[in-house]
Amino acid sequence: MDATLDLNLKHLHALAAVYHHGGISAAAPQVNLSQPALTQAITRLEKQLDSVLFDRQPGGMAPTEAARLLVPRIERALAYIAHGVRAARRTQRLPALPAIERRVTLGQLRALAAVDSAGSFTLAAARSGVSQPAMYRAVHDLAEVIEIPLTLRRGKTVQATPAATRMLRPVRLALSELAAGVDDLATLRSELAGRVTLGVMPLARAILLPQVLARFARAHPGASVNVIEGPYAELLGDLREGSLDLLIGAMRDSLPARDVAQEGLFDDDPVIVARSGHPLASHPRFAFTRLLAYPWVIAATGAPVRARWERMFRQQGHEPPRLRIECGSVLITRGLLLEDDWLTLMSRDQFVLERRAGLLREIGSAGDHLRRRIGLTTRADWHPTRLQQAFVETFRRVCAERTDDGTDAAWPFRYP
Repeated sequence: MDATLDLNLKHLHALAAVYHHGGISAAAPQVNLSQPALTQAITRLEKQLDSVLFDRQPGGMAPTEAARLLVPRIERALAYIAHGVRAARRTQRLPALPAIERRVTLGQLRALAAVDSAGSFTLAAARSGVSQPAMYRAVHDLAEVIEIPLTLRRGKTVQATPAATRMLRPVRLALSELAAGVDDLATLRSELAGRVTLGVMPLARAILLPQVLARFARAHPGASVNVIEGPYAELLGDLREGSLDLLIGAMRDSLPARDVAQEGLFDDDPVIVARSGHPLASHPRFAFTRLLAYPWVIAATGAPVRARWERMFRQQGHEPPRLRIECGSVLITRGLLLEDDWLTLMSRDQFVLERRAGLLREIGSAGDHLRRRIGLTTRADWHPTRLQQAFVETFRRVCAERTDDGTDAAWPFRYP
């Protein structure tokens, strides 16, 4: 069960105050709690998190390693929530109210995020395991606290208002930060804990990612890794909202958003691929114009490989041929190549098994100018857990060990 479900934001404020002031008596006035109430709050948090947060000493309370891991995440989460509330109120042209974010609850914030994702109170309640009235009441109470409407009905669906939309991204980042803190504590207690959630693009799935996952699983047998596939724009959105820890695959030529960072780890050269019995496969040196005589299957406009494919033809003085099939699925593309004389651009990693089996082959280079940089995309302000950092380091090591062409010996074709 997610240990963040029952956490009390007021108690988290109190924990941060005790951490910085070194004791109950000094912290109590800062959070407007009596010393007994503050003591009870810390004790309850320790029980909920199954972690000792402070060493009680005559001169005060010394934070344990668990507290040193958790408090920075709590403070980032609280800052996200405050930013979200202020942004929502600004959308309604309402003035900022001091500490208004301290009146909201995690349950209310989680309910708003759930309704936004599900599109209805009923579905959000079913997914969250609570009653529909409780879900509705949580969102309604949140709207009353921050004094702005948060949902509106469109036919049979419920949508977030513009103000709620401004609030939701920092709220989701806050929930992600707290979940990471709980995960850090679990890893601190036991090696059989911790999780990493990855978004992966086609280039990473064939050979590279399985190698990384296998090595990481051997080194961290208790870790849980969740691999999510999807369109780049969708994965990027999930990354920016905190539901993905990192994104793996071909990097964009420029940063897709100001709040993300890219780390390049190796270069990949796309090559022209066809079935082994393709007419061009028997002619190791053919004129570029012959590529215009065969059907191509390439991803739709907007995908990096599509832009590179078009550039390949234009740099040879030709307009790209008309595409009869646009497809970004590597699995479907490989199947289509095996059926007829289709051509495509692929990384060597993406068809290495079919190449070794003699089913597909590289018939030509797309040219060095179409080289792609492969690496990691993360949030610019991402603070990985220890386990997530271990995964990144494993990924870097596997990339550093790659051969120059990424797999085994490559077909040495170049256009005359």
